[in-house]
Amino acid sequence: MNRLGLLANRSRGDTPEPGSQQGHRNTFGTSHGRPIDVQLLDGEGDLTPEFETCLAFIFSKYCSPPPISRPLDWLSASGPDRPPPPSLEWIPKNAFMSDEALDQWATDTNGSPMSDDMKEEVKDSIDTNDKGYLTFSGLLQIYQLQTSMDEEETWRDLASHGFDRNLELAPTRREELDYSAKEEDKDENEQKPDASA
Repeated sequence: MNRLGLLANRSRGDTPEPGSQQGHRNTFGTSHGRPIDVQLLDGEGDLTPEFETCLAFIFSKYCSPPPISRPLDWLSASGPDRPPPPSLEWIPKNAFMSDEALDQWATDTNGSPMSDDMKEEVKDSIDTNDKGYLTFSGLLQIYQLQTSMDEEETWRDLASHGFDRNLELAPTRREELDYSAKEEDKDENEQKPDASA
């Protein structure tokens, strides 16, 4: 297995289940009193729109340039009446994660930054920009590979960023979004010139 495969199948251990297909096992149990039936991969092995939106939110916390807005309505919604995920047009087309941002993402996700060798493997194998920085498309590639190999690893990564098994943010993370949105509104209002002056 190459080093990129190791990235997708880190040392937290395998969780094979007989007769199951990676990315398609989240069909039992409950979360917040509701049945769980959220998939990370579709029947073709591609990322589901809900999973892509969660990854876009995670990417948006580390990317440059940062997005002008985030789909806070979708991210803060929960329950059976949650709307379909929005398009991903809110992620800037030229957005990337610098090496420092990549280290911060890896630390927030797994507790430690990526090794230099691992960064080089990512740059050689995954979608990066001209400067070798990870793009959103590259992050999607990482998670498609990881999820197809070890779905539980992906669920742990999502949990470290506040998502539950319904791909909903934990209530405390939703409160952070509400606070963040209020701060953004406050900053915008302070920057607007006073029309009455």
